[in-house]
Amino acid sequence: MADKMATRAAYGKALVEMGAENPNLVVMDADLSKSTMTAEFSKTYPDRFFNMGIAEQNLYGTAAGLALSGKVVCASTFAMFAAGRAFEIIRNSIGYTGANVKICATHAGITVGEDGASHQTFEDLALMRTIPGMTVVNPSDGVSARMLLKQAVGFEGPCYVRLGRAAVPVFYDETAEIKLGKGNVLRPGRDVTVIATGIMVAEAMEAASQLAEEGVDVRVIDMHTIKPLDVDLVVEAAKETGKIVTAEEHSVIGGLGSAVAEVLCTKQPAKMIMVGQQDTYGESGKPDELKEKYGMTADAIVAAVREIY
Repeated sequence: MADKMATRAAYGKALVEMGAENPNLVVMDADLSKSTMTAEFSKTYPDRFFNMGIAEQNLYGTAAGLALSGKVVCASTFAMFAAGRAFEIIRNSIGYTGANVKICATHAGITVGEDGASHQTFEDLALMRTIPGMTVVNPSDGVSARMLLKQAVGFEGPCYVRLGRAAVPVFYDETAEIKLGKGNVLRPGRDVTVIATGIMVAEAMEAASQLAEEGVDVRVIDMHTIKPLDVDLVVEAAKETGKIVTAEEHSVIGGLGSAVAEVLCTKQPAKMIMVGQQDTYGESGKPDELKEKYGMTADAIVAAVREIY
């Protein structure tokens, strides 16, 4: 895990690549193209880029109209404004109609940092996974972000893609097999399974390395697709290790932890602990300090594994 890249940066690069491959691709933004990294697409394909201004409901309503007219649309703004401010439009105009819109929301979670509680969304995965037919994706690094984005654009229907502000370690290479709806076992283990998503995958890998020194063999799963969840992989991990820790840069209410718990309580009971935002707002501060304060670090995962093991 030497190099670092923000998943939003991978998104910006992937858009330009996909724009060359797919003349039907349209990109939209809510006056944040430099931050969401859609700016390069706007320069390369100006006739297929629309800046809708600071009007998120209008952004997603128009995106739905373009998609229902035959376009495939990637529409971006910060996750707080996409999942929060525009939820009703996404639910009714995109979800209900099955419009081919990819809601590519950046700056999610505590690592928005100095922008503070008003911009740190911990509810977006929960909100999006409740919408019938909505695919929900949370890539862990730049390589997986690029691959999953291309797959999202390649299928017909609505998709929510969660992207981060901060640079994170890149641990996949271009030969990796990464598929929507299928989690990836990054590290085998027999004692405890850590199922992580987004930036917490890197923290999970670090935690597993620390725990190995204590003789605890930790399996690490990158659950990049929250919906549809890889139920078979969760059941297999529960059967083989009997203990599950989930880790997400999101509320423990309604996100990855809840999705995994739904599987365990109906298909394969197992001990479980959730690492994530514990039903609180965040605050302004440096991302690493906020992750430490709110318990979204490798150390927090280590502590959870020790508690459950």
